[in-house]
Amino acid sequence: MSPDERANASEKIAEKVIHSSWFQRSETIACYLPVPGEVDTWRVIARAWRMKKRIFAPVAEKNGRLTFREVKADTVLYANNFGLLEPRNGETTIARRLDVVITPLVAFDSHNHRIGMGGGYFDRTFSFLLHRNTFLHPKLVGVAFACQKVDEISPNPWDIRLFSVLTEAT
Repeated sequence: MSPDERANASEKIAEKVIHSSWFQRSETIACYLPVPGEVDTWRVIARAWRMKKRIFAPVAEKNGRLTFREVKADTVLYANNFGLLEPRNGETTIARRLDVVITPLVAFDSHNHRIGMGGGYFDRTFSFLLHRNTFLHPKLVGVAFACQKVDEISPNPWDIRLFSVLTEAT
């Protein structure tokens, strides 16, 4: 995709997120901070702030799991060892206390299986959802470009399925 195509698609995806019932009802949202090539989530983050929602960004811990640190408009960000932006300081929370988690992905299928970046942080962090019967807290929502959809992903036993995946086309 060209930069203009990515920007237009990101805008459409952001609008879908913002108008979703689960976003409207949420109070605490974890949202990744985008790097070039990913769906741009800054519009979602800015709207959440205007709606007085709390936004938390994932922070990769040495134990292979994620914690989540609050992001405000004046939060200082830095690039971690993987080149991903993280808040330098702020209140932290754990995955179980979040209402919604907006996550990037490399690929997804129509069953909401995902392929991430391969580090396993996502699956380890949300392993408590593995044997759930319904989608409670948090709702795991992937955002991706439609071109990232594949026919089928064969999940591993430890893979955590998403509640939903939003693209510019769906």
